[in-house]
Formats: sequence, structure tokens, C-alpha cells
Amino acid sequence: MKRNSRLSAVLHALLHMAERERPMTSDELALCLHTNPVVVRRTMAGLREAGLVTSGRGHGGGWTLARPLEDVTMHDIYAALGEPMLFQMGNVSESPGCLVEQAVNHALDDAFRDAEVMLIARLGQVTLATLADDFKRRFAEHRAALKQLGKTRPG
Repeated sequence: MKRNSRLSAVLHALLHMAERERPMTSDELALCLHTNPVVVRRTMAGLREAGLVTSGRGHGGGWTLARPLEDVTMHDIYAALGEPMLFQMGNVSESPGCLVEQAVNHALDDAFRDAEVMLIARLGQVTLATLADDFKRRFAEHRAALKQLGKTRPG
């Protein structure tokens, strides 16, 4: 199933920002996200308008989180992005006069609409703190696995 990657990209950037003790520049965030700094600045401007991040110019400037991680939900970020469509599957319109196609499209529209309502509700239950904790746990497990591999290798 296709999905809109803007939300996951922004969550990725915000978690990088949460791990830093200093502001992150658009260039640094662009490297993390494999995109252009202009794209980062456009996206972050929307988050700044929503009060989720702040920015500073000049030496020591960059993007910082404006609120504690536990006070920001994935729904807050979704709303700041303009509530993009989360499911990218659309209607088939090869034969617009076909009654079978119309019935299928109607059924899928209802199913996707219901799924999106449930997904949006779930976004309001997950905070950036939850994501950051999950990242830290995964990172610790990854480091432990690497350390274990290092111990089992011969000399």
C-alpha cells in the first residue's frame, strides 16, 4: 500500500532534532532526509507557524523544537502539514460509465475513509516522546547486537 511520506519524513527530522542539544541547520536536516535544504525550509516553515519548531539565523542558528516531546502528538504534526491524504490509493476511472467500477469505487472510498478516520484518531495518541523512547530502545538493542558480534569474532 502506498502512503504519503511527508509525515514520516517530518517525524524523522523531528527525532533527529530531539537527539541534538543544539539547533540543526536545514543543510543537516536535508542530509538526514536525503532531500534538498529548500524542501526542509518549506516544510519546517509550516511547523514553525504551528508552534512546533523555532528557527534562528546566523552563527548558532537553525531549527529547534518549540515544545517538549511529550506535548506534541503525531496528529499535531499531521495538522501542521495541512492534513495530507494518508492513503494514496484512488479510484479506477478506466470506464466511468461501468456500474461495476462505480460499485467497487464506492466500496473502496468508504473503506479508505473509515480507515483514515481511525488512523487520524490514533495519531492523536502517539507523542514524539513515545517515538523517541522507541528509537532509543531500538538503538540500544542495535548497539548491544553489534557489541555481541564483536565479541564472537575471532581475534
